[in-house]
Amino acid sequence: MYAIIETGGKQVKVEEGQAIYVEKLDVEQGGTVTFDKVLFVGGDNVKVGSPTVEGATVTAKVEKQGRAKKIIVFKYKAKKNYHKKQGHRQPYTKVVIEKINA
Repeated sequence: MYAIIETGGKQVKVEEGQAIYVEKLDVEQGGTVTFDKVLFVGGDNVKVGSPTVEGATVTAKVEKQGRAKKIIVFKYKAKKNYHKKQGHRQPYTKVVIEKINA
């Protein structure tokens, strides 16, 4: 059984036991989070939402909060003596899918 959920403005296909990285959630490490924006449930009996599946939820356990590797943002304009260097580390939350309730 699998589901497609929406979190952080992105859609993610998940299965039970799978670990995924999502945009930072305000939940402490070891806590549980419930995703209620379930767009699709697949498996033996398929349910398609319009836009979401009524009563379907996905429960996950927060395994880790962290920040991704640094990327360099370098802005430059030729012949204008303009350059700007900036770094960025995107925060993320690693969650492990425990149960798909459909």
